[in-house]
Amino acid sequence: MQTTAEPTSIKANGALQQQVADALRNQALPISKLLRLMWAIEAEASPVSESLRVQLRARIGAPLAN
Repeated sequence: MQTTAEPTSIKANGALQQQVADALRNQALPISKLLRLMWAIEAEASPVSESLRVQLRARIGAPLAN
């Protein structure tokens, strides 16, 4: 049985999407983690990256939970 490997960029992008989704839910996440995610998004060259970048920028600008 032959299987095709999923391209690494798709796997990485899926993991990145999950990390961003987790960051959007976690209002107490430190800014350093959010910035690392932003850098990872900017390094990706995919159509999904722009949407993730916009969402994460909004989260970075949002006030922290008390």
